[in-house]
Amino acid sequence: MPLPLILGIGAAIAGVTGVGTGIHGAVKMKEANDMMKAANSRHEENMKKFETASEKTNKAMDKLGKTELYILQGFSKFSDVIEKIQNRPQFKEYARDGVELPKYDKEELKQVSVGAGVILGGLGGAATGAAGGFAAAGVTTSAVMALGTASTGTAIASLSGAAATNATLAALGGGAIGSSATAGGMALGTTILGATTLGVGLLVGGVIFNFTGGKLSDKSFETYGEMLKAEETINKIVDYLKNLEKLSREYKTTLTAVNDIYNEKFNFLKQTVESGKTDWNDFTEIERVTTENTVLLVGLLYKMCKVNLVNKAEKEDEMNTINEAAVKESINSSEKVLAALQ
Repeated sequence: MPLPLILGIGAAIAGVTGVGTGIHGAVKMKEANDMMKAANSRHEENMKKFETASEKTNKAMDKLGKTELYILQGFSKFSDVIEKIQNRPQFKEYARDGVELPKYDKEELKQVSVGAGVILGGLGGAATGAAGGFAAAGVTTSAVMALGTASTGTAIASLSGAAATNATLAALGGGAIGSSATAGGMALGTTILGATTLGVGLLVGGVIFNFTGGKLSDKSFETYGEMLKAEETINKIVDYLKNLEKLSREYKTTLTAVNDIYNEKFNFLKQTVESGKTDWNDFTEIERVTTENTVLLVGLLYKMCKVNLVNKAEKEDEMNTINEAAVKESINSSEKVLAALQ
C-alpha cells in the first residue's frame, strides 16, 4: 500500500479518534459544569438561609439588649427617690426558695445606670447587632465596664460584648462559613470550566479536552463535597441562631413583665415621696410594702440583666453555646419573686 495512502488512512483514523475523544470530553465537561453550577446554587441558598436567620436573631437580640440597657439606665431615678426617704430600714439581701438577690447598693446602681447611658449614647451609629452583643455578654457587667472606660475615649464597639457581636451571633470564629466553601471559589471554578478549553484544536484538542474534562470533573466533585461540608456547618449555625432568637424573645417577654410591675410600684413610691412624705415613720403599711417590693424588683432586674445569653467558645473554630440553663433559671427565679410579692 502506498505510503501516502497509509498516512491518509492513519490521519483519518486519528481524526475520528480525536473527534470521539473530544465528544466524550465534552460530555464530561458538561457534567462537571452542571455539578459546579448545582453546588454554587445550593451554596447560595444555604447562605440566604443563614443570612435570614442571622438577621432575625440580631433584631431579637438587639431588642433584648436595648430593653436591658433602658432598665438599668432608669435605676438612677429609683436611687434618687429612695435616698430621700429618711429613717428607712436597711434593705438586706433576698434569699428565699433558692433565689438570691443583691441588697440595695446606691453606688452600684448609680454606676450601672451611668454605664448603661454611656452604651445607649454610643449605639446611635453602631451597626445592627451591637446592642445584642451586650445582651449576649451580659448587660449589667458591660455597663459597669463601659463606665470604667468612658473617660478613656474607648469606642463602644470595642467594649465587652459588642466587640464579638458577629462572632457571637454567627456561632463560630472568624470566617468559618466562607472558608468551608466560598461562593468566590465556586465562581472561579465555573470560570475555569467556561474558559480553559477555548481555542483548542479538534484532533490535538480532543485529547487535551478529555484530559481537562477529567481534571475538572474531579474538581467539580471536590467542590460539591466542600459545599456539602459547608452546608452541614451552616445548618448547625442556623439551628443555633434560631434557638438563640427564641430564647432571647422569651427572656425579653419575662423581663418586660417584671419591669412593668416594677414601674407600677416605683411610680406609686415616687408619687408618695414627691407629695412630701419622706420619713419612713410616716409611711403607711401599704407604702412600706410597696417600697420594699420596689427594692426587691430592682435587685431582680439587676440580676436578670447580668445574665449572659451566650457562652463564648474557648477556641475560634469551636461552636459557641447558648447559656440556656442560666436564662431558664433566671426566668424561674423571676416567677418565684413575683409570686412572693405582698
